[in-house]
Order: sequence, then structure tokens, then C-alpha cells
Amino acid sequence: MLKDMQKITYLLMLYGYTCLAYAGDGLNSADTAWILASAGLVLFMTLPGLALFYGGLVRSKNVLSVIMACFSITSLISLVWAVAGYSLALTDGGSKQAIIGGVSQLFFLNMDADKLVGNLPESVFAMYHLTFAIFAPALIVGALVERVRFFPLLLFCVLWELLVYVPVCHWIWGNGWLAGQGVMDFAGGIVVHGSAGIAALVCAVLIGPRKGFPRTPFMAHNLTMTAMGACILWVGWHGFSAGSALMANGSAGMAMLSTHLCASAASITWIVLDWLKFGKPSVLGAMTGMVAGLGMIAAGAGFVSPLGAIIIGVVAGVACFYSIHFIKQRLLIDDALDVFPVHGVSGILGALLTGVFADTAMGGIGIVSQNGIFSQLLIQLFGIITTILWSGLVSYLLFKLIDKITGMRVTQEAETVGLDINQHDQQGYNL
Repeated sequence: MLKDMQKITYLLMLYGYTCLAYAGDGLNSADTAWILASAGLVLFMTLPGLALFYGGLVRSKNVLSVIMACFSITSLISLVWAVAGYSLALTDGGSKQAIIGGVSQLFFLNMDADKLVGNLPESVFAMYHLTFAIFAPALIVGALVERVRFFPLLLFCVLWELLVYVPVCHWIWGNGWLAGQGVMDFAGGIVVHGSAGIAALVCAVLIGPRKGFPRTPFMAHNLTMTAMGACILWVGWHGFSAGSALMANGSAGMAMLSTHLCASAASITWIVLDWLKFGKPSVLGAMTGMVAGLGMIAAGAGFVSPLGAIIIGVVAGVACFYSIHFIKQRLLIDDALDVFPVHGVSGILGALLTGVFADTAMGGIGIVSQNGIFSQLLIQLFGIITTILWSGLVSYLLFKLIDKITGMRVTQEAETVGLDINQHDQQGYNL
């Protein structure tokens, strides 16, 4: 009986967080406290987590430009979310399977301390989802570092947020049309990692490689900084996955356990692959594998069993390891910090594997489709392809438009000097 109730809870949540009114028993203090903490954890992932992770991976002459981009995107997207993002993404769009949300919360004009979404104050619900909305465009920065101008990058992120992230978020999490099809995405495998990963790949192709690529090795200037960022990402990610249960209960606990095991399995897998291929285990490889595991479990964190999460982690380590080499060495695409092969590939494959390991036969809580795993895989594939096409097309058009108006790329001279000096007139180190 208890297992059936947990399954019902998950499936109701799947069809849109705005439908959480089924739990309308009034404010739940424990749930509220947990989601407040989770919002802080996810924000901690971006600042300082992602900023340090990305900052350490670039050359020393560009470290401040990366940190500045993450910081500014956090500030700017927060305002965009307040003005229109939240309302268009997560409020009622007026029909059962809407394309976009409503306008009832533009500028948060109707935000009330006593207004609830399920058992949570709406302010807490909106703040929690704001942290996801920040993280998605911040990921894209990693593909463009060391050669993108600051203000055009911010403009791209704002427009991408409104035209890509907000619609996709509504389609899956806002009781939109993909949710109506039965697409499963617990914590952003499609909404965050899939959409941002594809955008990063498109932008990396359009902006072109860094000067010297692929002949010149671009060495990380401070792996200690990157390691600190990776550790913060690992800890903060539990707000990402366990917080997505929107309750302080066993579902959140299972999501946290699955997330941790998947990241661990992916990291160990990457270490082994590095050892076999290069003769020595790589510190950066161990951290990259961990991030790949976190991305791959995002879609299924609350749907799969711990054993399923471990298997998904092994797949993440193998798939993303070889994706990096394929993208950079075979296709010669300079996705500088491997956003697509790590986040895009993991998000896409993780969403597909959710359709397998969420099945009760695999130890999961059950799948939406009544016709079994194959049917759910087709549903997942449909959601993935839709997101890839939408994000890829809009990202292409936005990049082309902004590049035509203001230019996205710095000059070769500026690239040689470094973006810290050229774009911000400061430098990270005075040695």
C-alpha cells in the first residue's frame, strides 16, 4: 500500500508541479524548510560551484571573465525570472496541455506570503525553480569561454532563457503538452542539461575554435580551484535532485541516495578508463566523471532504484568519456569546457535510461506508459528530440542575430591578451 502511494505521488508530480494542489492540506513546515535549504544548495552550485569549476579550467588570463559571467548571469536571470520567467513557465497556461504558462505572476505582482503551491509557500516554490533557471544558461558559458564578448553573451542568455528554457520548463514541469504525453524528467535531465547542452554545441560551432585549436593544448590554470568547484557541485546537486521531490520524505531520500551513487559510479568508471587509456588516473577525469554522473541521473533521480543509478553512472562514465574525444578530436569542435559531451550527452542518455530503469521490473517506481518500457522509451525519445530541435534552432537564430548586430566574438588581439583585461580591465592574479 505504501509503495503504491509513493508511486501515485511521483506520477502526479510528473504531470506538472502546478498540479501539487492535490496535497492541499495547508502549509507544511518540514517541506518548506527542506525546499528553502535545497534552493540554497542549488544556488551554491552556480555561485561559487560552477564559477570555480569553470574558472580553474581556463587559462589564467581569462579566469575573471568566467567568474564574472557566472555572477552576472545569476543576477540577470533572477530579474528575468521575476519579471516574466516564472509566470510563463510555471503558472496555469489556460489549457490542459498548454504551450506556455499564464501572465498572472508577471513581476510577481500577485505573490503573497500566504499563497500556497501544494504544501509550499509560492515564494519558496518560485525561488527554488529560479535556481534551476539560473543554472541552465550558466552552463552554456563553458562552451564559449576565452573568446566571447561579455554583453552579447548576457543578451544571448536572457533571450535564450525566455525563448528556450521557459517554454521547455512549462512543457514538462508546468503541466504543459510534453507532460501530457508522459515525458519523465525528475530533476532536469531534459529541461536543464539537454536544452543547455544542445545550445552550447550550436554556439561552439558558430563562434568557432579558440586561436590555436586543436594544435595548441589549452591547459587548466588551476585544478585546485576546479576541484573546489567540483566538490561544491557534488554537494549542491543534492538540492537539485532530492529537492525536486518538493517534500521532506522518503522520495527525497531515495533521490539523494540515487544521485550520490550514480556520481560515484561515473567517477570511478572515468578513473578506470583514464588509467587504461593513458596509464595514469586523472584528477580532472575523476571530477568530470562525477559531473557526468550527476547530469545523467537528473532525469531519473526519483524514479530509479539505487542499483539502477549505479548502472546509469557506469554508462555516464563510458559515454561522456568517449564523447569528449569524439567532439574535440574527430569533429574538431571547440566546446571549450565540454558542456555538450558532459551535460548534453548525460542529460539526453539519462532521460532515455529513465524509461528503462524507472520500470518496476528494474526496481524503479513505475513508468507512465501502460504499454511497458518500449512505449516509454518512445515517449522519452519524443521529448528529447523536441527539446533538441527547439533549443538548437532557437539558439542558432539568436546567436546569428546577436552576432550580426553586435558581434559575439572578441578580436584576435583581445583573445591573445585575455578577456580579463580586454573585457573587464582587471586580472585574476598579480604575481
